[in-house]
Amino acid sequence: MKTTKLNRLFRPILLSIALAVPATAVATLPATAQIKISTFAQAIAEAASDDEDIAGFYRENGYQPIWTSGSDEHQARIMALFQAIQHADDHGLPERAFDTAALENAMRAIDSPRDLGRVEVDLSKLFLTYAKYIQTGILTPAAVDDGIKREVPLKDRTELLKAFSQAQPAPFLRTLPPKSEEYARLMREKLRLERVRAEGGWGPTVQAGSLRPGDQGQAVIQLRNRLVTMGYMDRSATQTYDENIQRAVQRFQTNHGLTADGVAGGDTVKAINTPVEDRLERIIVAMERERWMNIERGDRYVWVNLTTFTARVVDGGKVTFETRSVVGQNLSTHRTPEFSDMMEHMVINPSWYVPRSIIVNEYLPALRANSGAAGHLLITDARGRTVSRATDFSQYSARNFPFDMRQPPGPGNALGYVKFMFPNQYNIYLHDTPSKSLFGREVRTFSHGCVRLQQPFDFAYTMLAPQEADPEGFFQSILRTGQETKVELDEPVPVHLVYRTAFTDTRGEMNYRNDMYGRDARIWAALQAAGVDLRMLDS
Repeated sequence: MKTTKLNRLFRPILLSIALAVPATAVATLPATAQIKISTFAQAIAEAASDDEDIAGFYRENGYQPIWTSGSDEHQARIMALFQAIQHADDHGLPERAFDTAALENAMRAIDSPRDLGRVEVDLSKLFLTYAKYIQTGILTPAAVDDGIKREVPLKDRTELLKAFSQAQPAPFLRTLPPKSEEYARLMREKLRLERVRAEGGWGPTVQAGSLRPGDQGQAVIQLRNRLVTMGYMDRSATQTYDENIQRAVQRFQTNHGLTADGVAGGDTVKAINTPVEDRLERIIVAMERERWMNIERGDRYVWVNLTTFTARVVDGGKVTFETRSVVGQNLSTHRTPEFSDMMEHMVINPSWYVPRSIIVNEYLPALRANSGAAGHLLITDARGRTVSRATDFSQYSARNFPFDMRQPPGPGNALGYVKFMFPNQYNIYLHDTPSKSLFGREVRTFSHGCVRLQQPFDFAYTMLAPQEADPEGFFQSILRTGQETKVELDEPVPVHLVYRTAFTDTRGEMNYRNDMYGRDARIWAALQAAGVDLRMLDS
C-alpha cells in the first residue's frame, strides 16, 4: 500500500485517538482526568494480563502509553508499524498474522479510556508479533523436524518494546530483519520470481526424457526457451542443441548440484522443468532459515551445508577453504542434525569410540553369534580394560550389554587420521575417513550422522594456520608418532551445520539442491499452516 493511501486510511483513525484521553502526566491533570488515566491504566493491566512481557513493560513505565496519546510522535509510531506490515509479505511472512482490520475498527471506535487502554495493548502485541516473525522467524524449528536442533536467538520482548519506545520508529523497524547479505539476495530473488510467476512462469516444459548436443526439434526449442527465460543464455533462434545451449546447460547444472557435462539428461531435464512455484517455496523456506540464524556467525567460521555435501572455512566473509563431505544417511537414526557450536580442538591419530547405538544395533548381534566378530575393535569394560574374546556374549541383550568398543588409531580407523571436535550432545563432529571413493558420488549420504571430509589434512592446516608458523609441519610431526594426540585451538571457531536447498553462491547466483531429508517440505507445510502463501507481483 502506498504511503499516501495509508495516510488517507489512518487520518480518521488517528483523529479518533487524538480526541480520546490525552496521555499527559497524572500529576498535571485535574482530578477528573486522573480518574480517566486510572481507568486507562486498569484497562492496560486487564488487556495485558495474558502477556507477562507486555504487562511488565507497562508496570515499569507507570502505564504510560507509547501509541495512543494522540501526539505526533505516537501517530508516527502507529504509521511506521502499519507501513512496515504492508511490506511483510515481501519477507514471506503470513498476512493473516497481521490482520489489522479488527484493530482499525477498534481504533475508530475509541470513545473512552478503557477503549484506549485495550487499543494500546493491542498495538504493542501487533508490534511484538511482527518483530518476532521478521527478526527470528515464524516457526519453532524442532517442532517442525526433530533433526533441526537450532536454537533460535529470540529477543527479550520487554526490552524490545522498551527500545522501540525510545527510538525513531521507522529506522528501528528497518533494523529488525536479518542483515546478512544472503537474506537480502534471497528476498531480491523472491521478488523477481514473483514477477516471473505473474508473467506465466518459464514457459512450456521440455517434452523429452533427455537431450544432448546435436539434437534438433521441438524439445530443443523448449529447452532453449526455458534457459533463456531463466537467464542462463541470451535470446536465440537456434533449433539445434548447439554450443550456446550446451554452455547454458552446464551453468544450470553447476547451479543445481548436477554433473556439469552439458548433456540434458533425466535429472537435468527434471530440474529444468521444475516450476517457478517450487523455487519460490524453497526461497521462502531459506528466508525463514536465515531468520532462525539471525546471529553473529563469527569473523572466522566453518559452514557445512548438508545439501551441497561441502564444508567451508569462511574468513572475513570470504571462502578460504572448501572440501567435499559425506553426511548422514537418510534414515531416522542417521540424518545429520542442524545446529551451531564451537570447534575447540582436533584429535590427530584418533581412536574411534563406537557409539552405543551402533554397538547394540550392529555389533552386538554379530558378537552373540560369533565372539570373534568385529575383530578390528577392542571390547573394553567400564575401567578401560580389554575384555577377552572368549566371553560368552550371547548372555547379553541391548539393554544389559555392559561393555564399550573402541577402534585404536591406524590406517583402517573409521575416523581416519584426524577428527575435529565441537563437543555437543548429538555426538556429531567432522573427521577423516578411509572410504575415499564415496567422495566421487554426486549424492553423498552414507555416514551414521557425522560429517566426513575429503581433504581433512588441508582442513587441519587451515584450522591451525592462525596459531602455527608451519601448520603442515606441526600436524605431520604429530601424525608420524601414531599416538592419539589432542590439539587445542587457541581461538575456538564457530561451526554451523545448515541445510539450505536454495542459496546463493560466491558469484551471487541462485543455487538449488534436492531436499534429501524432506526437511524443507515439512517447513513449507508448516509455513502454509501459519498462513504463508505464494503471491504474484506485477512488473
